[in-house]
Amino acid sequence: MITGVKHVILVLSGKGGVGKSTVSVKLAHGFIEKGFKVGLLDLDLCGPSIPFMLGIEDYPVHQGQEGWIPVFTDKEQKLAVMSIGFLLNSRNDSVIWRGPKKTSMIKQFLNDVCWQDIDFLIIDTPPGTSDEHITVVELVKEICDGAILVTTPQNVSLDDVTREITFCQKTRIPIIGLVENMSGYVCPHCEECTNIFSSGGGKSLAEKKQLSFLGSLPIDPKIASIKDIFQNTSDSTTTALSNIVNNVITKVVQD
Repeated sequence: MITGVKHVILVLSGKGGVGKSTVSVKLAHGFIEKGFKVGLLDLDLCGPSIPFMLGIEDYPVHQGQEGWIPVFTDKEQKLAVMSIGFLLNSRNDSVIWRGPKKTSMIKQFLNDVCWQDIDFLIIDTPPGTSDEHITVVELVKEICDGAILVTTPQNVSLDDVTREITFCQKTRIPIIGLVENMSGYVCPHCEECTNIFSSGGGKSLAEKKQLSFLGSLPIDPKIASIKDIFQNTSDSTTTALSNIVNNVITKVVQD
């Protein structure tokens, strides 16, 4: 049972490559900017990328009396992170596990991590609707505020996220809303945004399915690393992220 957490949010996508983990990290930093304490749980067991994104791959995970102690990225302990990436010897190590072992690992991450009184726990899930997702839903259904679905503007991504909508409906997980990632490319020189992948598909899908559209995030080459998003990013990206975070807070905290 997850303890020490006020709000639990799942981040889902119908396919890989849409930037789901990137959006998860951006959301975490966005909540921190609003004054919240955040936990980030990386449940993509076969592709754990969050430790690498945050530059904390070599940080150790400790076992305490109440469970695993997550890795904190800052002295103020505003962001706590847990991932199987911390348990691997190398970033290149493969996790070659069958379903039951994956299920067991997910149960340990959800039940045995000591989050120490955080406002939001963001759970970054693997793409699709597989065994891992069923396990997560079974364990967090009673305490989960809902899911944020990540898509890109292309039709193939929209088709895949539609399946994720069906998954949430069948498992009775509330959908907080949709985020359209890679919605345009921000020029690092003039900051003009060009819609190289088209745009508006996520918003149109949200309207069609009567879901909340949380906002769009562009491709921003100014972001050299995810942990520097607020130190080195375009004004348009910062504004877009702030709007998305505000929309999530309104849906989760104030509704």
